[in-house]
Amino acid sequence: MLSRVAQSVYWMARYIERAENVARFIDVNLHMLLDLPMRGAEQWEPLVLTTGDWSQFLARYRKATGQNVIQFLTFDQDNPNSILSCLNVARDDARSMRETISSDMWEQLNQFFLMVNGVASDGGHLESPYAFFDAIKKGSQLFDGITMATLSHGEAWHFYLLGRLLERADKTSRLLDFKYFFLLPSAADIGTPVDDIQWAAVLRSASGFEMYRKRHAEIAPDRIVEFLLLDHQFPRSVQYCVTHTDSSVHAISGTPAGMFQNSAERRLGQLRGKLAYAQVDEIIGGGLHEYLDELQVEINLAGDAISATFFGTEIQSQMQASL
Repeated sequence: MLSRVAQSVYWMARYIERAENVARFIDVNLHMLLDLPMRGAEQWEPLVLTTGDWSQFLARYRKATGQNVIQFLTFDQDNPNSILSCLNVARDDARSMRETISSDMWEQLNQFFLMVNGVASDGGHLESPYAFFDAIKKGSQLFDGITMATLSHGEAWHFYLLGRLLERADKTSRLLDFKYFFLLPSAADIGTPVDDIQWAAVLRSASGFEMYRKRHAEIAPDRIVEFLLLDHQFPRSVQYCVTHTDSSVHAISGTPAGMFQNSAERRLGQLRGKLAYAQVDEIIGGGLHEYLDELQVEINLAGDAISATFFGTEIQSQMQASL
């Protein structure tokens, strides 16, 4: 498979997943506003902090109001991580490899982009923001389902999984980090009904509330952290995503499981081992934010290693020389 095509599949998947997860971040905020209306003024700044775009936001917006944050994260074409920008890049990647993906995939992605771009062209006015961001989540999920059903499960499929799952692992960790940031000005609420509402909103934003409740009878922060980080079966948990990303890397390279022959396999193997032996009480005891911050760095390094291994021989040689 051509490196150019593999790279396009990988980044198309990452950007579509990124768009979906930005919608999830905004959605959890909007639902918290319904449950905690007196706290609305505090919610928007942590959202931008969690996505890692705070400095870029401040350069163009004076205050983290709901309108400014939604505009920046959804429609701002100068923000490369906005929903519109992500879908635009994903669409360009898909166009460049029409011979690789199915027609159904292209049609769904094109319709998805046009839906969001149409709202942006109207000034980004949202009559029903809840319905709009739900439509973005469903548009991404529909694309994923179409891809599963129409793309042959060969190398292109595995590069698609690499992008989709690695991006999802990063954003699930950031979703948990959002809870940490949101609690900073209100630590007195820990253990109260307000705290339960916030944790339930985090689960719902990861589409994990029902699966969590099937396993646990009550809202418990340590169990929620364990569920979203370390669960082997829930498809949005970091553990699940990293495990299946590692499996796809080995499927592409042909390296036997448990071994490594390149920096991508090495990084993902280390990350998989870190999660496999982690204990939630140790994570929380050592500081959840600190653990998540380190985890995000390691996920980013795994992404760099994938790019170096499969998409650029010069970068690969430089990276391996430094390992």
